[in-house]
Amino acid sequence: MKTLLQIKSSLNGDDGQSSYLSNQFVQRWQQQNPDGRVLVRDVAASPVPHLDGERFNAFLTPAEKRTPTEQSIVDYSDELIAELKSADVVTIGLPMYNFGIPSTLKAYFDHIARSGVTFQYTSNGPEGLLPAIPVYVLAARGGLYAGTQADSQTGYMRAFLGFLGLTDTHFIYAEGIAMGPEGKDKALAGAEQEINRTLAA
Repeated sequence: MKTLLQIKSSLNGDDGQSSYLSNQFVQRWQQQNPDGRVLVRDVAASPVPHLDGERFNAFLTPAEKRTPTEQSIVDYSDELIAELKSADVVTIGLPMYNFGIPSTLKAYFDHIARSGVTFQYTSNGPEGLLPAIPVYVLAARGGLYAGTQADSQTGYMRAFLGFLGLTDTHFIYAEGIAMGPEGKDKALAGAEQEINRTLAA
């Protein structure tokens, strides 16, 4: 049985355009995998704590020296990582806020990037420890950014996911959704068509 991990990060919940596209992706995937399992991690509805000194130090402290509080912090991170490792495919709903990714998604990333667990440094440089399962990023933007210097998301997402070993990354964009109703409809329709083409391949 295949497992899909759906990560949502829109402040608007399922009313957000990135969540809409992510849900369309899941619906199409379920049609192809009727026995598949879908796990949902909504980092906007249930935020992952932002990284602070206490949490960072807990990750660095050897297991035998952790306090109960530090161990609970590590256990929470381990839970997120185990969830990710259980997936055969991942989809990420990605809105653009002030030219960047949502801070809640960054907090999630900060909890799954663990030295010796999801990546390691070797004599040849960093090595990702997660399997290269496919990751589909559904990016919804109010303006037009793809392929321009203002697109701070694509390079960052590709670099971060690849750092953990998730190198099979695919991007589907819905851009111009704040540029009038016609532009919004066209952007969403085009993204839905791309979802269908991607999953049919």
